[in-house]
Amino acid sequence: MEKKGRLVCVVPVYNEADLIVNTVEGLKKIELIDEIVVVNDGSKDNTLDVVKTLNISIIDLDKNYGKGHAMKKAIDTLEYDYIAFIDGDLGETSIQVESLILPVINGEADVSIAKFPKRSDMTHTKGGFGGVRALAKKGVYFFTKKEIDTSLSGQRVYKKEVIDKIDYIPDRYGIEVAMTIQTINNGFSIIEIPVTMNHRYSQRNLKGFIHRGKQFRDILKTFITMYLRR
Repeated sequence: MEKKGRLVCVVPVYNEADLIVNTVEGLKKIELIDEIVVVNDGSKDNTLDVVKTLNISIIDLDKNYGKGHAMKKAIDTLEYDYIAFIDGDLGETSIQVESLILPVINGEADVSIAKFPKRSDMTHTKGGFGGVRALAKKGVYFFTKKEIDTSLSGQRVYKKEVIDKIDYIPDRYGIEVAMTIQTINNGFSIIEIPVTMNHRYSQRNLKGFIHRGKQFRDILKTFITMYLRR
């Protein structure tokens, strides 16, 4: 597939030293990607040291600002015609990002988003009870009147003109729903691409419940902010 324009793949990371190598190595196998950029969001482990060995571009933030802030830093810093956002915990399954790139560069859609299998179809340990996912889906429908199953997915490819029209990027976990809503309401098209990628799930333990609580809070705050901005 001949690609017109520059495609940059951005990987925002926080404490991903154990998986970032395999994630990047998978991305390196995708010839359509012109540059891989890891944004180290103030990791407290040795993520930065590991990334420095991978011969890729790095944006290093001085503290943990949040995923949305890290993505915005990349948007404001990099030059691109297409931009992919990929989570750092995909491991070798990151090579499947190619299936997200193709429909965008060939004009099938303005944005592609990875659609993971349903939890019941997977063999990993159970995660949460679906509250965050339900909030995200209902909130996106409230603002757009469209049913989107992938509003929380961090694996996405955008045309630059879509990003240029997005004027609200929250700092933390509300980033994906905010960008989804603005993409739809600005008249751009989204295609959801089924994938079989693997990534880290928060478990049904105290740490997992705290994580999901923060997600719920940030997404709800994002919806409130977007409502007040209307």
